[in-house]
Amino acid sequence: MVIPKPCCNCRICTEARKKGGPYWRTGPSAFLHDINLLIDTPAEIAVQLNRCGIQQVQNLIFTHTDPDHIEGFRVVEQITLDFRSWEAYPEKQIQLILPEYLYERLKKICSAYGPLIDFYESQGFVTSTTFTDHTAIDGVKINALGVDRGSQIVFIYVFEKEGRRIVYAPCDIKPFPEKRSEVRNPDLLVIQPGIFETGLKHNFFYPPEHISRKTLYTFEQTLALSRRINARQVLFVHLEEYWNRSYDDYLAIAEKYENIIFAYDGFHISV
Repeated sequence: MVIPKPCCNCRICTEARKKGGPYWRTGPSAFLHDINLLIDTPAEIAVQLNRCGIQQVQNLIFTHTDPDHIEGFRVVEQITLDFRSWEAYPEKQIQLILPEYLYERLKKICSAYGPLIDFYESQGFVTSTTFTDHTAIDGVKINALGVDRGSQIVFIYVFEKEGRRIVYAPCDIKPFPEKRSEVRNPDLLVIQPGIFETGLKHNFFYPPEHISRKTLYTFEQTLALSRRINARQVLFVHLEEYWNRSYDDYLAIAEKYENIIFAYDGFHISV
């Protein structure tokens, strides 16, 4: 959920409306500058790209097909369209790079005119390339590790370049493939913090059978996971409104640990 959540007057949303960034949060996405790679397109992606001054998107990848990660897929049309021909400027065409499984899932995302991917490819907004387990773009190796949620597979990506390693696991990554060598000893682990069990809105407590426990660890379990894989630095993303914590609250939590950071909109980090 975005912060402030529309029509919500809770403490977190009221504060965000008053103060703006970094209290204001939009959907889950990241940009790898080394290869101009956009990861996921939430509904607010056009605003995010403009806010961060991104001048070119050459490559696009998705982690999974939940709406909060792909709802803004139309941004490929907004970026590339030449209205004179209704096709893409050739120099702005985007390379869509996906595990084969996700490409097949993407074909199910439709408008009234049929699958979005068919239209975007036919107009030249994107060209699509699929891979199985790994690929590479301009010296950056990308490993794709699937996490089976039952209803779909969510992908964790491991980016490697010149001995540096980033593990990108923003959402629904339980059970985490921590035994895989690819995720061990990352310079940076980007991950969802998991469930906060106390201090939630409406004094809510997650019961043992709650659906969120099937796809998310608790915050303490996520911290323990980061230690087991020996992550040098941990960046928490996908911070939910209903966890009832503000930017200041996350800063206070981070101060208790040596190597964790809570992201905010427009956050930059170098590895």
